[in-house]
Amino acid sequence: MDGDDLLVKRSKGGDLDAFDELVRRYQSKVYSVAYRFMGNHADAGDLAQEAFIRVFQALSSFRGDSSFATWIYRIASNVCLDELRKQQRQKKVSLDEMISQSGGSTLLVAGDPSPQEQLERIELRDQMQRQLNELSGDHRLILVMRDIQGLSYEEIALVLDCSVGTIKSRLSRARQALKRKVLDKMELYQDEIRLPGR
Repeated sequence: MDGDDLLVKRSKGGDLDAFDELVRRYQSKVYSVAYRFMGNHADAGDLAQEAFIRVFQALSSFRGDSSFATWIYRIASNVCLDELRKQQRQKKVSLDEMISQSGGSTLLVAGDPSPQEQLERIELRDQMQRQLNELSGDHRLILVMRDIQGLSYEEIALVLDCSVGTIKSRLSRARQALKRKVLDKMELYQDEIRLPGR
């Protein structure tokens, strides 16, 4: 029985310290999924908290058919997808507001980059996040899992309950969609540079 299995068993028995340890083990991964999915820290914090509430509520139904890590990713992904659908229905947060909320965070970089290099890296990261925000929820989810979180095809297939072949196909379409967004944005910038008077 690995560490997660023991903590899950103890948590099911009512040991809150064991559940706290599970939260500690997975909080940064769950938060990272939520942040990459939603594009801002406020929503990411709320959704990570909601994911752990759902984990706690559903813990008694966890049978161990998949690893605890896979199960928690599935819950976190569903929480993010639910929120995205809700926001799209209510149209309560515009894309511009989401982008402005995601600004201002510092980027941790190895070495000692110049302020200009730091600014360029932050701008690049923010641009990529904006492109990610414009993708469909399904495309965003699979890119976050594979290219940002580094989950294997098999792990993603378990989380999304489909075949590895389906995952590879969806990932290919998601990468193509992101590539199109990036190329479109580059063409837009080049057109702006060519405008007279600039």
